[in-house]
Amino acid sequence: MGKVVLGRVDERLIHGQVMITLSQKDGVNSIFVVDDVVYNETFMKDLYKSAGNRTGKKTIVLNEQRAFYYWDKYKFKDYNCILVAKSIDVFYKLIKHGVEVCELNVGGIAKKDENDLLVTKSVYLNKEDAKKLKELREDYKIDNIYFQATPSAPKSSLDEVLKNFGL
Repeated sequence: MGKVVLGRVDERLIHGQVMITLSQKDGVNSIFVVDDVVYNETFMKDLYKSAGNRTGKKTIVLNEQRAFYYWDKYKFKDYNCILVAKSIDVFYKLIKHGVEVCELNVGGIAKKDENDLLVTKSVYLNKEDAKKLKELREDYKIDNIYFQATPSAPKSSLDEVLKNFGL
């Protein structure tokens, strides 16, 4: 059985030094990108696979449904992966489906509308996503949820961020 060594929310998915550094985390042998748009566009899929492979790790691109299937059928085989998605919502659905994630790093989310609050230097959140993160911690026992754009940047805790929303 494989496992998710690190979950990362980042709209850029795989990019530069960040993924190279994160992929050196103990036990990581692969990167899973979960994104419906990337999965359905051959050029983008090949681009992300190539970028991920530069880390020296096997890179697999899945859409949400394939990620559910791959977990249900194979429990991610023998892959100890960094699981990357563009949104908290994708992680919320994957975890509610049963994908086991022990550590969730929120690294980069751009502002989408006027209800989004800047909660760290690189992350905008709305109250709905904040509630989802709180639920993941409380109901799905993901104790290690934090905000950090790059491995060398300071971390912000989920509690610090939830204060912005009165949660």
